Amino acid sequence: MKFTAEQIAGILEGDIVGNPQAEVYKLAKIEEGTDGSLTFLANPKYLPYIYSTQATITIVNRTFEPENGLTTTLIKVDDAYQSFSKLLEYYNQVKLMKSGIEQPSVISEGATYGDGLYLGSFCYIGKNVRIGNNVKIYPNSFVGDNVTIGDNTILFAGVRVYSETEIGNNCTIHSGAIIGSDGFGFAPGEDGSYTKIPQIGNVIIEDNVDIGSCTTVDRATLGSTIIKRGVKLDNQIQIAHNVTIGENTVIASQTGVAGSTKIGRNCVIGGQVGIVGHITIGNNVRIQAQSGVGKSIPDGEIIQGSPALGYSDFNKSYVHFRNFPKIVSDIEELKQQIKQQ
Repeated sequence: MKFTAEQIAGILEGDIVGNPQAEVYKLAKIEEGTDGSLTFLANPKYLPYIYSTQATITIVNRTFEPENGLTTTLIKVDDAYQSFSKLLEYYNQVKLMKSGIEQPSVISEGATYGDGLYLGSFCYIGKNVRIGNNVKIYPNSFVGDNVTIGDNTILFAGVRVYSETEIGNNCTIHSGAIIGSDGFGFAPGEDGSYTKIPQIGNVIIEDNVDIGSCTTVDRATLGSTIIKRGVKLDNQIQIAHNVTIGENTVIASQTGVAGSTKIGRNCVIGGQVGIVGHITIGNNVRIQAQSGVGKSIPDGEIIQGSPALGYSDFNKSYVHFRNFPKIVSDIEELKQQIKQQ
């Protein structure tokens, strides 16, 4: 997809210095710019590269005045960084402007969908599914019976959405994610075997939620597993049955949350965190990477370690842990001194 300097300036309300018909079809860092690429200059640290870059078009602040000759066409804007971000968003929207139903695909009896649907090849839409407007479902995706998908939601290739799931508006679910698979529920028998407990609840995903690739959100045993408005889940996360995650909480990759735990709003949870089941994590909690959380956490706490403890306490204890060999040596020396007295 190609854009001219004139088109880009129109989108950004910028002024062109150079060739209005200069064309770009890719993005690059200013120090790595090549012919046909678009870049930007916002950080003064990279100012020297403006004179050597081979990028065809460079977005700069209006205040920039070159001191040497340039080979790149400039687009001057009020804020180069924000304008470049705006352009990326625009490009992404254009790239995702797909519509129509590709074949082969299956739309089952009773399913309904709104305007602007894109349904990729080899997709399956189950019975009584309700799909809103401008929904994009990429190839090889599965949507089970009685699922609801809100407006402007995107399911990238290979997403699996099990029956009864409810997905809100403006959500993005990335490739390989599985929504609504059975919770891990088994009853132990006297002979050591396990009997599966039917998982008859569902998953509710509210508006403006992002779910990363290969993340799994299990359906509830009874009731709902709930991912509330604005939550952002990274790749390869496990959310177990009957978990609730509060508004605008973000969770990094490889974290696992066990069943029936309640996480509050505006929490930040690092990568590879393990959280046990049936506890409550308050609002505005910060959990550092690789922490093991085994008990409830009140609002506003910052914790670290395994088992996790207060962030400040962990850092103080870690200083002693690093000095542990010397501490042991000092104790042994004191013991010897006591014996000699």
